[in-house]
Amino acid sequence: MKNYLQLNLSVLYWIFVAPFTGQFFKIGPIFRQMVSIGVRAAPMVALTAFSIGVTLAMQAANSLRSLGAEMYVPDLVMLTVIVIGRSGSAVAAELGTMKVSEEIEALEVMAINPVQYLVVPRFIALLVMLPALTIFGNYIGILGGWAVCRFALDFNTAGYIIRAVESADTWDLYSGMIKSAVFAWIIITISCNAGLNVEGGAEGVGQATTAAVVQSLLAMLVTNAVLTSIFFFGS
Repeated sequence: MKNYLQLNLSVLYWIFVAPFTGQFFKIGPIFRQMVSIGVRAAPMVALTAFSIGVTLAMQAANSLRSLGAEMYVPDLVMLTVIVIGRSGSAVAAELGTMKVSEEIEALEVMAINPVQYLVVPRFIALLVMLPALTIFGNYIGILGGWAVCRFALDFNTAGYIIRAVESADTWDLYSGMIKSAVFAWIIITISCNAGLNVEGGAEGVGQATTAAVVQSLLAMLVTNAVLTSIFFFGS
């Protein structure tokens, strides 16, 4: 826990404080991580979101009054699980491998801070890409619901869109963005912390990767329950 808190403080320092002292983080690595963490996960997100949209539409086929926004919006938790399983574990394994091969120690010898060089680009990348993937998944889920309504239920396309827009609540989108940003923070910091503290060679890398996935899932589920309660009682 101590290492995790120190990592979070270090990330915040390098993002919000260090630039004012002339120590800027580079933009190039951030874009490379956005492609690696987010763009390459898009096909899996699209497939999952489309299947959720289709499933929900079929489940509501006998109850048209259920054709509300909540029916079309894919489960944010499901999308987050995909990112944890694919991107979070990859980050933990990558940093863990660098740790056991002493590449991180080499960075420190060259006076390069590992958090600034390795963690900050991944942190910013996921903080941008997970909300983007959430919006992308929402649209794909709506498309899946439309496919069922249009071809199985002979639902008019214009009517489907109007109904979805009328049923949607702006707060649904805002709350989803807030959750996705919080989940992104949790996933990337837990994964990076696991990777940076690997011990025991290749076996340790595997254990750290598994621990990162399990810890991220548990933290995400607890956080999701807390945020949902806040949004529910605060609305």
